[in-house]
Amino acid sequence: MQSAQTGIVARITHLVARGDHLIGMFPAALTLLVMRIALAVPFWRSGVLKWESFPFEISPIAVLLFEDEFGFPFPVVSAHLAALAEVILPVLLVLGLFTRYVALGLAVMTVVIQFTVPDGWPTHILWFGLALDLMSHGGGNLALDRLWMPRREG
Repeated sequence: MQSAQTGIVARITHLVARGDHLIGMFPAALTLLVMRIALAVPFWRSGVLKWESFPFEISPIAVLLFEDEFGFPFPVVSAHLAALAEVILPVLLVLGLFTRYVALGLAVMTVVIQFTVPDGWPTHILWFGLALDLMSHGGGNLALDRLWMPRREG
């Protein structure tokens, strides 16, 4: 009886190890590409809404938000900088250019957003987690960074 249980446990252990190996074969480059897109989309959508006509005219509503709702100093400048970052950084991220630096910028923006919209923490923590992973691992083999940046070991 003991040997039958040991055989079942060994078989289950073998099946789990094999499944783990097969799942682990999923290309990291594709995973990192999906992560880059997932992080870029909400920032892009927010940035596009702040412009009347890019890059010349910021939406008056965006300035009003930065002034009255968020209480930022220099609301016109703050709204312009945020709107530019929310349009430019996502494009760079999807392309995989300066991935680690762009992810750092979006992580900082996420922290600022968290302080201005604290109820959004369930979403913000996801953005922050994606940014941290991209800061740690870079954009992957499907990023333009790979064309000119040396590979980082570890």
